Amino acid sequence: MSSTNPQTLQLSVKGMSCQHCVKSVTNAVQALDPQATVQVDLAQGRVSVHTVLAADAVAQVINEEGYEVQAA
Repeated sequence: MSSTNPQTLQLSVKGMSCQHCVKSVTNAVQALDPQATVQVDLAQGRVSVHTVLAADAVAQVINEEGYEVQAA
């Protein structure tokens, strides 16, 4: 579920429209990796995550929050 080396993931996410969405996505990722850095671009529907988590784990927690991570 995680690796030892941090990586920066670029995800396309549908359904985000407000600061509550930003907080939900950020909190969900940081619940699994408290050291993760999450940047959300609402206008572009993009989420950038610097984390040790695998991409599928990050996508899963975002999906569980009710947003749709698009295939790369």
